[in-house]
Amino acid sequence: MGKASRDKRDIYYRKAKEEGWRARSAFKLLQIDEEFNIFEGVKHVVDLCAAPGSWSQVLSRKLYLPAKLSSDSKDDDLPLIVAIDLQPMAPIEGVIQVQGDITNARTAEVVIRHFDGCKADLVVCDGAPDVTGLHDMDEFVQSQLILAGLTIVTHILKNGGKFIAKIFRGKDTSLLYCQLKLFFTEVTLAKPKSSRNSSIEAFAVCENYSPPQGFNEKDLHRLLEKVGTPSGADDLDCSSGWLEGPNKIYIPFLACGDLSGYDSDRSYPLPKAADGSYKSLDPVQPPIDPPYKRALQMKKASNNYS
Repeated sequence: MGKASRDKRDIYYRKAKEEGWRARSAFKLLQIDEEFNIFEGVKHVVDLCAAPGSWSQVLSRKLYLPAKLSSDSKDDDLPLIVAIDLQPMAPIEGVIQVQGDITNARTAEVVIRHFDGCKADLVVCDGAPDVTGLHDMDEFVQSQLILAGLTIVTHILKNGGKFIAKIFRGKDTSLLYCQLKLFFTEVTLAKPKSSRNSSIEAFAVCENYSPPQGFNEKDLHRLLEKVGTPSGADDLDCSSGWLEGPNKIYIPFLACGDLSGYDSDRSYPLPKAADGSYKSLDPVQPPIDPPYKRALQMKKASNNYS
């Protein structure tokens, strides 16, 4: 699919390049903030699975840059943003990059060292596996990725903090909801306007981190194996999303973003230029070390020989 046709199909893809975002997913975090005000009072932030960096860009523009431009700001008072990913990422002003595995507790130790022993006010995660098209498998792998993110959250998030994570909705969404409710008093599933209706993705907005009394981070997996209500009762099989009546779990769900604004599933005409033509913009930040880099080198080499 050519550049012009893709730009015409997806309004958020086009606007992301026009406004300097690395990916259209930046609008999802912005719309979640419009609804939940997640950036209020935030000084320490961690972005899990950050590459290519669109959510880190949002954090930089919303938190770091306004504080830096403030007349009474000091270097010690500037918000601290740490981005973690297995893949390298091009630099972003005000963002400290850590190349590491979020399933490794040593990665959490590195983050805490950057915070000088303090903990984060907010943790965000827009990570997702390479989808296969088999929804049951994709939903399961994504839920395991969220639980891996939750593992690091229990090490680095302060009491009362917030956690935002992408989920894939399916029949076992209620199980994931109950597991998150073990650690947060408020959990809402949000669907930003910029997320396509055809996509099964949503975002778990978890507020007021308060782990169970006597909780030990090393016991996380044992705790999450429990199936039942957040109180630990056995009268509810929350892994069965098809249950009805009193056994059905009510999961708060909220649509985010200006509902009168752009529709992510609609095709919009290209803007009219003075000369009657439209020039497609290049990506804001191409990948610096893509997994297909060797394939590009081999193709370039074959073209040179021909």
